[in-house]
Amino acid sequence: MKFTTILRKIILEDTKYEILRAVTQPSTNREGKKIKPMMTIDEYNQLVAADPTTRLNNVDLQTADSKELTKVKAGSYVQWLIKNYLSPKTERTPEERGYAQEVIQMKDRFMEDLNKFTNDLAKFDRFKARLPENSRDINKLTPDELYDLVKDFSLEKTKASADEKKEASQTYAHPGGKIVFRGGNWTVVKISDQTELGRDAACFYGGNQLYTIKGETNWCTSSPGYDGNFKRYIKDGPLYVIIPTQYEGKRGEVSGLPANRYQFHFPSNQFMDENDKQQDLVQFLNGPMSELKDFFKPEFAKGLTVGGDKLVIDSFNQGAIGKFIGLYGLDELINSLPDTLTEFSIQNNDNNNIIVHIPESISRLKKLETIMLRNCISEIPDSICELSNLRFIALMYNPKLTSIPDCIANLPKLLFVNLKGSNNVVVPESIKEKGEGYGEGLWEIN
Repeated sequence: MKFTTILRKIILEDTKYEILRAVTQPSTNREGKKIKPMMTIDEYNQLVAADPTTRLNNVDLQTADSKELTKVKAGSYVQWLIKNYLSPKTERTPEERGYAQEVIQMKDRFMEDLNKFTNDLAKFDRFKARLPENSRDINKLTPDELYDLVKDFSLEKTKASADEKKEASQTYAHPGGKIVFRGGNWTVVKISDQTELGRDAACFYGGNQLYTIKGETNWCTSSPGYDGNFKRYIKDGPLYVIIPTQYEGKRGEVSGLPANRYQFHFPSNQFMDENDKQQDLVQFLNGPMSELKDFFKPEFAKGLTVGGDKLVIDSFNQGAIGKFIGLYGLDELINSLPDTLTEFSIQNNDNNNIIVHIPESISRLKKLETIMLRNCISEIPDSICELSNLRFIALMYNPKLTSIPDCIANLPKLLFVNLKGSNNVVVPESIKEKGEGYGEGLWEIN
């Protein structure tokens, strides 16, 4: 396997689990004195597993080797669990007698209550939108405050009541779905809940797949007897249901919703009418749904990514990428990307002369670790040097690229620059010199 392939694999498999696990490693202070780890690996693994948003991917944390651990995706609340475990709220101050013993007791109690914290965090994660705005930052909450906020919510609910469904037929607000846009002509409902409650919402908005003859839809995601299609789509991204805000025509016999409605799923590039027939999204958003064009721009861009972490484009002529460019243009594609991206990859494999303008604003993507731009650029902005987490830069086969910023050599985490096939690039001496310190070289240009 090529060195570049191995390096890329290492970079892309780096996980938050490995980064957070630093709390289990010994360290040294400024005087060179060794400091004990903050916690044991067993304690850390218990906290990771207690986070309801952690994805273990069938990995046993107790027996897994380092390779298996790269599959683990630590959840959004692991840091909160670590903080509250290491710094429990005590009645004594550090100066008082018995403080150390109380801390030990509080930590033991914290571990005993992990199941309670898992339940409270699951409620917080599901119902956060219903909480007061000043209570939605988990890092500002103590365990007791978290419990008081979510104690009245229930995770047991899987279906809306008859009264809720009746109300939803008029307001379009159904549990498991969220109204994210209500305009003069169209209302947009977003279904992102992957539990039974989300599936119940999909069944309602689709009319239980009772078909258009009954004023409902033919959407496969709304079948009440089979949830495989719902799970297959929802795991990749949310479902959007578009309903006329004002409507006096035929309504569904079960849902009571307007018979004329649409369902969009950006990751799969499916934009369906009630008959489950593919629609031309560009034509719709430039025409009868024009009031939704600006709303869907960031949603559309996020839908083009994998999990909000990666943008991978290998064709400009097909699928959702082509539609986005047709609606908003290339610059807007990049400017609308979520700031959670860790990988940014555009490989123009269509053998055309498309040149992508990389704006200076790429510097806002602070989490980027990998940039790969193949056969699609003529210049690189200096602001790329503000991306301090960059580890891998690949600018291959770009014949119109003649220079790269020399400040790239100052990126603190940079491991490799690949300029293969970009034969017109004049490589700055600063990058050459840094590359010489990496054995085979930091850069490749052959």
